[in-house]
Amino acid sequence: MKIVLIIFSVIFLFFLASQFFLYKSSHDIEGYKYVIIKSFTDFEIRAYEASLFTSVKLETDDYSDASSQGFSILGGYIFGKNENKEKISMTSPVSMTLEEDMTMMFLVPNNLKKEDLPKPDNSHIKFIEIPDKKMAAITFSGWANNNKIQSYKLALMKLLDENGIKHSNKFLVLGYNPPFELFFRKNEIIVELD
Repeated sequence: MKIVLIIFSVIFLFFLASQFFLYKSSHDIEGYKYVIIKSFTDFEIRAYEASLFTSVKLETDDYSDASSQGFSILGGYIFGKNENKEKISMTSPVSMTLEEDMTMMFLVPNNLKKEDLPKPDNSHIKFIEIPDKKMAAITFSGWANNNKIQSYKLALMKLLDENGIKHSNKFLVLGYNPPFELFFRKNEIIVELD
C-alpha cells in the first residue's frame, strides 16, 4: 500500500510540475497588444494595436468544430506547412469571429511583415491586416464552449447597453491556453465599439 501511495504522489507531483511549466511557457509568448482605456466591474474598454494575422474561414458556426478545424490548418502553417518549411513562433490568443462562417486567426509575430511570410501550402489561409480598434472585453475561465460563449456574449451586450456604449456587433472569442493546459484557463469575448 505504501509503494502505491508513493507512486501516486510522484505521478501527481510530476503532473502539477508539468502544468506549472505549461502555464509559464504559454504566458511567455507574444500577445495581441492593447492598452486598457477604462475598467468596469465586469468588463474593460481597450485600445488594440494594428496587427497582422494569419486566418482561415471555416464553414461552421459551431465553436468546437471551428476550433478543431482551424487550429489544425493554422497550426500546420506555423509548424512548417509552407513553401519554405519554415516554423513561425506561436502567439496568443487564438481568435475566432462569432459569425455564421467562423474565421480563426493567429497573430503574426511582430518581427514579421506580410511580405516576409512564407506562402502557405493550404490555399485557404489568408493574411489579414487589422487596423487599431477600440474594443470591449469580458473575461471568463475554464473551457470555452458554445453555451459559455453565447452566455458571455449576451452578458457583454447587456453591460454595454447598461453603460450606453454602442458596439458594432462584430464579436470575437479569444482563447489564451493550449488544449493540454488544464488549469488557469482564460478566455474572452471582445467586440468592436462604434
